[in-house]
Amino acid sequence: MSRRALSVAVLLSCIFSAACASKANSRFGTRILDCVVVEREHDAPGTGGASYAGTGNYYLVFETKEVAATARYRFQVTRQQWFRFPEGSRVRISLNNNVLMDIRPSD
Repeated sequence: MSRRALSVAVLLSCIFSAACASKANSRFGTRILDCVVVEREHDAPGTGGASYAGTGNYYLVFETKEVAATARYRFQVTRQQWFRFPEGSRVRISLNNNVLMDIRPSD
């Protein structure tokens, strides 16, 4: 094998292994967690990135047990979700790469 072909092969293998390593470390994957709504927050229109013309931003704070620790998550939700799930509601949330995808009442 010539020197040039060997250099190209080494370069390609380095690029491939770096791409695989960064892809594995940057993703959390899909998780489904059973949680309790512990807090509801609302930013008035014109604050926290909300426009003056809208209704503001709505947030739900969830608590769940993960292994031996209690984890808290705060996600922006729609106005309908904010009213549907008051404090104390037991819910099942779906996360994809730590982005809230779905909220459902826990069965």
